[in-house]
Amino acid sequence: MSKMDAFYLQWSPRLLSVLRIVTAFLFIQHGSMKLLGFPPSEAFAGVKLFSLIGFAGVLELFGGLMVLFGLFTRPVAFILSGEMAFAYFMAHAPHGLYPMLNHGELAVLYCFVFLYLAVAGGGVWSVDQILGRRSET
Repeated sequence: MSKMDAFYLQWSPRLLSVLRIVTAFLFIQHGSMKLLGFPPSEAFAGVKLFSLIGFAGVLELFGGLMVLFGLFTRPVAFILSGEMAFAYFMAHAPHGLYPMLNHGELAVLYCFVFLYLAVAGGGVWSVDQILGRRSET
C-alpha cells in the first residue's frame, strides 16, 4: 500500500464526519431561522408551526441537530434528503428548469449530501460510532 493510499484510508472516515458536521451546522440555521427567528429573516417572519414551512423548520432544526451529533445519522439523513427533494420540487422547480436560475441549487446539494450520508453513515466522529452502530462498512 502506498503512502497516499494509507493517507486516504486514514482520513476518509474523518472527513466524512467533517462533511456531516459542517453540512448539519449550516442546515440547522435554516430551521432556526424559520422557528426561532435567528438569524433574522423577513422571508420567514411569523412562520406558523403547523404549516409546511413550520414542519420543514422542525425537520431542519431537530434533524439537523441529530445529524450534527451523528445520532441515527442514516435514517435522519434519508428523511432530510427527501425533505430537500420535496422542497426543490415544491418551491423551486415551478420557477424554472435550471437550479441556478430558480434558486434551488442549495436544496439540490443538501438533498444529495444527505442521501450520501444516509448510505455512508456519520463517520468516526459520531454518536452512532460511540454507541457501536457501524458508521461505515
